[in-house]
Amino acid sequence: MKINMAHLREKSTSGGWINFAIFEAKPRTGSNSDNGNLLFDLTNNARSSGLKVDQSALAYRKNGRIEFYGSKNLVAYLSRLGVPRWTHQINV
Repeated sequence: MKINMAHLREKSTSGGWINFAIFEAKPRTGSNSDNGNLLFDLTNNARSSGLKVDQSALAYRKNGRIEFYGSKNLVAYLSRLGVPRWTHQINV
């Protein structure tokens, strides 16, 4: 199965760079445990594909609106930015 993802690099507030991945996914049940397991699996898959990932998040539609699950700072950033354009697809 192919999953859309965005792999981006942005300047951090501390002055360095941060690499992050956002995955378009349908949560398994929507529970935090299931979301965490899915995000863990997708992040490891991206890393094993050679991508550097410092933080990651899921982006999914729930009750007609986009929600994010993942690293606290990245979720806050995405809540302001919205879903970025997909840059990659990974096989899972």
